[in-house]
Amino acid sequence: QVQLVESGGGLVQAGGSLRLSCAVSGRTFSNYLMCWFRQAPGKEREFVVRISWNGGSTYYADSVKGRFTVPRDNAKNTFVLQMNSLRPEDAATYYCAARRSLIASDTPQSYDYWGQGTQVTVSS
Repeated sequence: QVQLVESGGGLVQAGGSLRLSCAVSGRTFSNYLMCWFRQAPGKEREFVVRISWNGGSTYYADSVKGRFTVPRDNAKNTFVLQMNSLRPEDAATYYCAARRSLIASDTPQSYDYWGQGTQVTVSS
């Protein structure tokens, strides 16, 4: 049973930082693509960042480039999203997802496994 469990969300002031974690369990993810998506109320789920579990380049949405990073910690089977310089428009539920392929994709429908989401609120 594949499981993705997010944690780390919360309330932060604009300009602050949060660190989200996605604990991965259930199988070896060496040939999987990992992605963070987010969804604000009334909006579609949108791509934030993706990376292959076994290394390779990291791709960020333009809206988060220079502010969000993905520190690697494969030894702990954890996929981390470090969010700095947060803005009110970053407020959303953030989801960790895994795709059973290394072929790049930014669309939610391409991902096979999902976490339950963690809420991020940014006050102005």
